[in-house]
Amino acid sequence: MAKATFAAGCFWGVESAFRQQPGVIATAVGYTGGETKNPSYKDVCSGRTGHAEAVLVEYDPDKVSYEQLLELFWENHDPTQLNRQGPDHGSQYRTAIFFHDAAQEAAAKASKEALAKSGTHRRPIVTEIVPAGDFWMAEDYHQQYFEKRGIAPTCHVRALAG
Repeated sequence: MAKATFAAGCFWGVESAFRQQPGVIATAVGYTGGETKNPSYKDVCSGRTGHAEAVLVEYDPDKVSYEQLLELFWENHDPTQLNRQGPDHGSQYRTAIFFHDAAQEAAAKASKEALAKSGTHRRPIVTEIVPAGDFWMAEDYHQQYFEKRGIAPTCHVRALAG
């Protein structure tokens, strides 16, 4: 099994998209990329922790490649939005790829460059590509939020020609 970590706005919708991907074994929503140890949702929403709402994805590389996960990441949010996705705004909603090794870093940079050159978006891609650090699990009520409530994802933002 392998791990990947992505931030693309409200983690509920991001998690839902990855959970539907064949080859993904498990997901967890949480906070990463900031300074505060073991932050709460309230802490992160304050914008003072430096954390992003993120999804930790555990996957089987024999069934889904990291490159396929990157494609899903790019397709399911607007990577031209700095600190914003849909109605959500603040640094906790930034677009970021947190790589776990050199191969993920290289793949993430190559896919970002390919997307930028594709002409899909009118504005520059602002997604950060940074090393994965501590991942702090979000409170239990955030995990698989939509599944637990039997509702369709509503904060999931598909990429727009930005």
